Amino acid sequence: MAHPSLPGGFAVSLRGVGKTYANGVVALDRLDLDVRPGEFVSLVGPSGCGKSTALRIIAGLSGPSVGDVAWPNSVPAADKGAIGFVFQEPTLMPWATVAGNVRLPFDLQRLDRTSAAPAVAAALERVGLTDFADVYPRELSGGMEMRVSIARALVTEPHLLLMDEPFAALDEITRFKLNDDLLSLWQSLRKTVVFVTHSVFESVYLSNRIVVMTPRPGRVFTELAIDAPYPRDQKFRTSAEYAAFCRKASEALAAAAGER
Repeated sequence: MAHPSLPGGFAVSLRGVGKTYANGVVALDRLDLDVRPGEFVSLVGPSGCGKSTALRIIAGLSGPSVGDVAWPNSVPAADKGAIGFVFQEPTLMPWATVAGNVRLPFDLQRLDRTSAAPAVAAALERVGLTDFADVYPRELSGGMEMRVSIARALVTEPHLLLMDEPFAALDEITRFKLNDDLLSLWQSLRKTVVFVTHSVFESVYLSNRIVVMTPRPGRVFTELAIDAPYPRDQKFRTSAEYAAFCRKASEALAAAAGER
């Protein structure tokens, strides 16, 4: 069930959340997670620990078997525009242009194209694809396809942006560039972001806070505050401070992997 309101200034809160699938697999067990407004939180943990399951439960794409998902009054769980979701694959429609793919959430709401056009144009400008509005996905690089996916997630002005390993399949140079662009977007739009990644290095670079999860069934093992200032850039990525945070996060991940 979902609470109608959430005191304490959280964007979303999971309390005692468990998820057991029909085949008997227990993906999550007693997961407690609070996300504060404006935070950039990364979830890291061993493969299969339930990171993506947690995102899908927050998004309402899957329900918890037990436990509660709580929302503040300003962001009701039923508000379809309140959450944007970026999947690991861009999941673009090959027959639609870039603009058409970004407009999809409005098409699903049966909003006419003229009314949707300003928001679509703004979303494309945010991700640097204004000149590619009439291009089809087959003409784009992998990094550009992911930019379209991010624009589509942002076009409805969501309060909460959920990202499930969006850059995992990209080469390192493209991934670094999109990490920088994502941080710029986050700082300018002041969205709350929950980001799933297998990369300790990516999580440290992006996040205010890293949540380290145990092996399946997933729960929170520990949390790490990454209190390095923003904006972050190549200088931070090559600094001793960054290396120290990465070492600490790697040690926490190794310790979590031993938990059962």
